[in-house]
Amino acid sequence: MPARFAADHEDALPLHLIEPSDLQPWVSKQDSRISAWVSASGFAGALGTALMLPGSDGTPVAALAGYGNEEQRARQRFPLAAALPGLAPGTYRIASGLPSDTAATEALGWLLSGYQFTRYHQGNSPSAEKRLVAPEGVDTARIQVLAAAEELTRDLVNTPASDMGPEALEAAARHLAKEHDAKIEVITGDDLRTRNFPMIHAVGRASAQAPRLIDLRWGNTGPSLTLVGKGVCFDTGGLNLKPGASMGLMKKDMGGAANTMGLAKAIMALGLPVQLRLLIPAVENSVSANSFRPGDILTSRKGLTVEINNTDAEGRLVLADALSYADEDAPDLMISMATLTGAARVAVGPDLAPFYVDDDSVAAALALSGAAEADPVWRMPFHSAYEAMIEPGIADLDNAPAGGFAGSITAALFLRRFTGKAKAYAHFDIYSWQPKPEPGRAKGGLGQGVRAILGALPKVLDL
Repeated sequence: MPARFAADHEDALPLHLIEPSDLQPWVSKQDSRISAWVSASGFAGALGTALMLPGSDGTPVAALAGYGNEEQRARQRFPLAAALPGLAPGTYRIASGLPSDTAATEALGWLLSGYQFTRYHQGNSPSAEKRLVAPEGVDTARIQVLAAAEELTRDLVNTPASDMGPEALEAAARHLAKEHDAKIEVITGDDLRTRNFPMIHAVGRASAQAPRLIDLRWGNTGPSLTLVGKGVCFDTGGLNLKPGASMGLMKKDMGGAANTMGLAKAIMALGLPVQLRLLIPAVENSVSANSFRPGDILTSRKGLTVEINNTDAEGRLVLADALSYADEDAPDLMISMATLTGAARVAVGPDLAPFYVDDDSVAAALALSGAAEADPVWRMPFHSAYEAMIEPGIADLDNAPAGGFAGSITAALFLRRFTGKAKAYAHFDIYSWQPKPEPGRAKGGLGQGVRAILGALPKVLDL
């Protein structure tokens, strides 16, 4: 069910957000019955706590949500959502204590807390039974669009490869195109070789499902924005087979595709005045008699040759052909998103989305937007001194430099080699997975960088 705000009505329970320092002043204004109840409960306004306030007949008439102090809230992306487990099912209207500058973020966090992945079971999230009336002054429609975009991303990532292979990813893209009256073209199987996408074909040819390049276009006026999302629907590692433990989460290796689809959904739903293009190379990196091999040298769409030193570094190969294709149109802004390297996780952990961009103004806009949208991002360097690390000598490029140093940077440098005509290019090396449940973020698939990018677009593209 799409995340929506509840309609305001007289039965909606007033919800007061209480900081510890504000508890006694608030209690002093209540009648003796409520004062005694709050005192007896031990409620102190701590972050993540809640208290239902009973009426004379024992049914709830209001509720308190502990809002903690500023330092505690800085450590929690959606502080209000942390109180949801302590609230009873029902509809709530925020009556006091919500700062206007965080109202939109807190409202989004509440909506995202109700997310459940129910494709394979009924779902039992208590938060889904707790609805919120939109706070005054927030852009209700925009927040609901952001929640719907995040739900799409999470659903795609959470779906196992048995039901989310290249064919199903194409079907999801076609559904998205139909929903927003966008044009879509899909190049499949041997047509990839005919139309000069040799590396997408090489990576995906061993799978029972043919590799493909999904190309969605929407909008006829405004600056051009191209999104390229890694759509490796499952990654065995190829002939450089992953250990079993490393294969367990590889259904999420199409997280780049899922995030760009969520971003595209938001852009189209909000009607942003851009010429949007979405490119997704959709493949499975499988093992078969015709798998591409370590030591192979592939010639890319751009003409650069690539020595394959590890078949498990396949994402950059399929992205390279897609980026070359996108770059031929010289878009105003081109963004790639991919679950590309473990090195990025070592560098910044699962919570931050590292990004690479040469344009300082784009970097600044992304950083500011990430902070404002509760979607933290972190700039990493396109460190040109490392270019030699991706040049093996036998070919133009090496897909897996030896040594292990600077793995996320060298992967980003590899991708940058396939750009040049775009006015600005940014790459996001995302995780797209929530390891443990947090307020507003269920364990499982996760959108990263989408709201940061969306919020930065007006400034970056002068919309």
